[in-house]
Amino acid sequence: MATCEVCGNDYWLAFEVRTVSGDVHTFDSFECAAHKLAPICEHCQVKIIGHGVEVSGRFFCCGHCARAVEAEQGAEIRDTVGARPA
Repeated sequence: MATCEVCGNDYWLAFEVRTVSGDVHTFDSFECAAHKLAPICEHCQVKIIGHGVEVSGRFFCCGHCARAVEAEQGAEIRDTVGARPA
């Protein structure tokens, strides 16, 4: 069994997540993994569970938040997969 690094639960179905930087994390649920690893929107502070958008190296949960913070480049963002400023 392995122990979740977020909640401390010792669970027989725990799983590991390996990041591109080589870090290894152990979790007992997707909820704990998202809590630890999901980026946070720089405008509304919500955990980004999904595509989100990136503007000037900053992450946002949606086009609305991107436009609120990054007015010039954010204006080019639309809430669709694959949309990004030119």
